[in-house]
Amino acid sequence: MQNILVIGCGLLGSSLVRKIHKKKIAKNIYVFEKSKKYLSQIKKLKLPCKIIRKFDQTVSKCDLIILCTPMSEYKNIIHRLNRNLSLENLVTDVGSSKIESQKIIKKFLTKKTNWVSGHPIAGSEVSGPSNGLDSMFNNKWCVLIKEKDTKIKQLNKLKRFWTKIGSKVVIMNSEKHDKIFSITSHLPHLVAYNLVKSAQDFEKKQKFDLIKYSAGGLRDFSRIAASNEIMWRDIFFNNRNNISRAIDLFIKNLLDFKSDIMKKKEKRLINKLINSKKVRSKIIQLKQDTSKPDFGRN
Repeated sequence: MQNILVIGCGLLGSSLVRKIHKKKIAKNIYVFEKSKKYLSQIKKLKLPCKIIRKFDQTVSKCDLIILCTPMSEYKNIIHRLNRNLSLENLVTDVGSSKIESQKIIKKFLTKKTNWVSGHPIAGSEVSGPSNGLDSMFNNKWCVLIKEKDTKIKQLNKLKRFWTKIGSKVVIMNSEKHDKIFSITSHLPHLVAYNLVKSAQDFEKKQKFDLIKYSAGGLRDFSRIAASNEIMWRDIFFNNRNNISRAIDLFIKNLLDFKSDIMKKKEKRLINKLINSKKVRSKIIQLKQDTSKPDFGRN
């Protein structure tokens, strides 16, 4: 590729800039970022990219355009991009929910433009270009979305890009994607936010200095709950139907746990705890985490 444009240079966008440069995937890396704070960080870090202030003819000469913004920004960005897009451009994103974002794309993106949606399963609770890493995507899954109207040539082009970035690529449709990640990602984040809120409410009601006694459980959930609130607002709203069903399932299982505890059903409770440990073993077996105690913390 000659030219790549990254729109939104936060955690994932800046990580892409670093890796694209390191692997020499493109001759020129352009970045559009509206945050003055992030622009200042980009300059201080001397990230290997050229900042553009507006969407002009630079857009039309980019082989790949990657949206790395909150999903609530998509509509506005697309309207601004449209006047300079052509069949030579491939546009993609890194958003964490797909059904609603696909609707926006199909409705507002100019029909002469190639679009293939993506979702790299990478990131952390921190944000901003100063926290980006060129290793962010190494050996991580990247989901590419294939719909009935997806052009295979463009899908394969994007697959090659993410493979060069270091990701393992899997292809599925929007519906399957949103169902899977409502359970594996979106519900855990919602639970983390709610658990931290419950601790805050408990502390206020009981007038205990609770937080300073945080055990490993609350501490680890608090890390997840420290994630970017705008990004997670967009995810919760965009995938609300699947998340609602996931919440219902979670509540059902939580009430079952409550019943087993209150009625002292030892065998049922022990079986549930043992089965839950099997998931952790499988995650380690699949090399998605370390087997070291306490996540390998020193």
